[in-house]
Amino acid sequence: MSRTLSPEIQYMLLVLGLFIVPRALQRFRLPSAVTCVGIGAALGMGFHLFHDDHTIKLLATLGIVAMFLFAGLEVDFDELRRGRKVLVQHVAVQLLLLAAGAVVLHFALELEARAALLFALALFTPSTGFILDSLDSLGLSPEERFWVKSKAIASELVALGVLFVTIQSSNASTLGLSALALTAMVAVLPPVFRVFARVISPFAPKTEFTFLVIVALLCAFITRELGVYYLVGAFVVGLTAVRLRKDLPELSSEKLLGGVELFASFFIPFYFLKAGLHLRAEHFTWQALAIAAVLLVLVLPIRVARVTLHRKVVLDEPWRIGARIGTAVLPTLVFTIVIAEILQERFGLDDQLFGALIIFTLVNTLVPGIIMHTPLPAYESPEAPRIPARPVVAGAGSSMSGAPLEPGV
Repeated sequence: MSRTLSPEIQYMLLVLGLFIVPRALQRFRLPSAVTCVGIGAALGMGFHLFHDDHTIKLLATLGIVAMFLFAGLEVDFDELRRGRKVLVQHVAVQLLLLAAGAVVLHFALELEARAALLFALALFTPSTGFILDSLDSLGLSPEERFWVKSKAIASELVALGVLFVTIQSSNASTLGLSALALTAMVAVLPPVFRVFARVISPFAPKTEFTFLVIVALLCAFITRELGVYYLVGAFVVGLTAVRLRKDLPELSSEKLLGGVELFASFFIPFYFLKAGLHLRAEHFTWQALAIAAVLLVLVLPIRVARVTLHRKVVLDEPWRIGARIGTAVLPTLVFTIVIAEILQERFGLDDQLFGALIIFTLVNTLVPGIIMHTPLPAYESPEAPRIPARPVVAGAGSSMSGAPLEPGV
C-alpha cells in the first residue's frame, strides 16, 4: 500500500479514517479513543505504515499537550473546596491504595520499587481528560457529574505529584534539581501571563489562545526533559491560568476553554493513533492476556467498591449512586498509556507486562459505557430542528400551488 499511494494520499486517508470510523463505531458503545488505538495497531502491525513518522509524532504531541492543558483549565478550586472534606479522604485512600498496590506488584511481578509504584499508578489513576470528555454521554445527574469531575481531578493532581517524585527519586540530587526546576517554572508563569496581558495583548488582540498553547508546549517540553513526560508542564499551565482567573479572566474564559477543547479534540486522535502504532504482536501473548484478565478481575471491583463504600460511610449515600460514580471514574486510558511507555523506556518493562497494561486500559475504558448504558447516537432518524413558521402575507411567500412555503428540513 505504501508503494502505490503517495504520502499525501496516505495522510488524507488517515485523517478521514480517524475522524469518520470512530464516530461511526460509537453506535456500538465503542469509545473513539479505543478505535483510534485499534486503527494505529492495524496500520502498524498489519500494513507497516507510519512507523517513526515525524508528522504523526508532532500531531500526537499537540494532542496530549492540549488534552492536559484543557484538564488543567477545567480545575475549579471553588468546587474542590466545596467537597474538600470528602476529597481529602478520597486522596488519602488513593495513596493507601497506591502503596498497597505497589507492594503487591513488587512481589507478584518482581518489579523494582519505583517501577512497581508506577505500575500501580497506571492501574489506579483515572484519566481526567478522557473522563471529562465523556461526561455528557453517561447520563449523570448534576451532583454525580460534580463528584466524578472532582474525584478525577483530585486523583490526577496527586498522581502527577507521585509520578514526578517517583521518576526523579533515583538519587537525592536529581530529585532536588528537578524539584527546583519545576518550582521555578511554576513561579515564573504568573509574571509571564501578566506581562502578556498588559504589554502584548492590548496590541495583539485575540492572541490569548495562541499564547496559551505555545506556553503549554514550551512547559511540556521542559517537563519532558525532566523525565516526567509532556503532561505535567501542560497541566501546570492550565492550573496557572485558572489561579489567575480573577486578575486575567481572558486567559481562562469559557470561550478560550471551548477553543482549547476543540483544539484537543482535533489532535488527540493522533496521540491514540501513535500509541497503537507502537504496538507489536509480541505484546499480545496468552500470558499478557492472562495477566490483564487477572488485573481486570481484581482491580476494577476494588476501585468501584472503595468509592462506593467511602461515600456510603461518609455521606450515607445510596449504594447505587456511589457505584455509578465509582464506575464513571474507571477509565485510565491516557494515564496508563503514558506510564506504560515510561516503564518500557526507563525501566525496561517486558513485552508481556506492557501488553497487559494496554489490554487492561482498553477494556476498563469500555466498562462505563456498557454498564451505565450510554445512549446510542440517533443515526437512524436524523431530523433537523424546525424553524417556527412566520405569518404569511397574502400573495407572498406562497408556493406555486398557493400553499404557504415552509422551511426545508
